[in-house]
Amino acid sequence: MEILWTGMGSFLKANWELPGVTYLWMFPIYGLAVFMEPLQDKMIEIPWYIRGILYAGAIFGVEYLTGWMLDMVLGSCPWDYSYSTPYHLHGYIRLDYAPVWFVVGLLLEKVHKLLDRIRL
Repeated sequence: MEILWTGMGSFLKANWELPGVTYLWMFPIYGLAVFMEPLQDKMIEIPWYIRGILYAGAIFGVEYLTGWMLDMVLGSCPWDYSYSTPYHLHGYIRLDYAPVWFVVGLLLEKVHKLLDRIRL
């Protein structure tokens, strides 16, 4: 998803090579999403708009915490947003991405439901 997102950013900048990028650090960070799975089943009765807010908050929380931890260990955060937007919190999260994380959380909920129906 991140590679598609950054690739589309390249498209919008008219870079026709469409490079999409991520960091190896992101694989274990994205793996933390497995902890959302049991919560999704319990949250299903909550209205969708509240769930979207909770997902966005959880994603922001993980992004901020892991960004801060990497900054402490490495001396920098690989996705430092300090110079790309005024809507950042210590460079670790972009507050203007709140609508994106809201939608992504709800979309991943649909993926979770689909995967639950698949029998191996």
